[in-house]
Amino acid sequence: MANIRVMLADDHVVVRSGLRRLLEQSGGMEVVAEVDSGEQAYQWYSEHLPDVMVMDMSMPGMGGLEALRRIMARHHGARVVIFSMHENAAFASQALSAGARGYVAKSEAAEDLVRAVREAAAGRGFISAAVAQKIALQSLSGDDDPTRKLSAREFEVFRLLAEGRSVEDIAEILKISQKTVANYQTVLKQKLGILNSVELVRLAIRFGVIEG
Repeated sequence: MANIRVMLADDHVVVRSGLRRLLEQSGGMEVVAEVDSGEQAYQWYSEHLPDVMVMDMSMPGMGGLEALRRIMARHHGARVVIFSMHENAAFASQALSAGARGYVAKSEAAEDLVRAVREAAAGRGFISAAVAQKIALQSLSGDDDPTRKLSAREFEVFRLLAEGRSVEDIAEILKISQKTVANYQTVLKQKLGILNSVELVRLAIRFGVIEG
């Protein structure tokens, strides 16, 4: 059987090096490309067409979620596993809704990522235990997270606003007009039931989109 061709997208060289070693030593896998940003992930995916892409959510500039959204729009059969420091349900739900085949928290056992890549290559999904538990607990608790109503693009604008980015910065990062960003701000206020940026930040902290 041919090796599973894997592409890595993470802005930390040490992380990518560790992932390459982990996957290639697990057997039956080869890393065919490494990138350090969402922009590169989107551009290079089309050039390499890997069997599976392993991608971080938080990278400078265009994040993993926006890169995932663009990759899935162009390549409907893309198999992407998100490997993230974010264990909360908000990020995982957004990634899975945007088309990710797997979601593994960086705090989980290395074997989880290996399994996620194998499952994705076979066309199946995989969510690491800690993340799956948080999604389940949120559903059971009835704590309705309003960020789950957002599309992938809306969530990315929300995250960038919560991080304190300006309208000009967001327009440049997402390659959209400032007017479009302003329109997203209006939509976010309506969908999230907030009045101003202070409430937006509080909401982002409450549901783990940014750290308080």
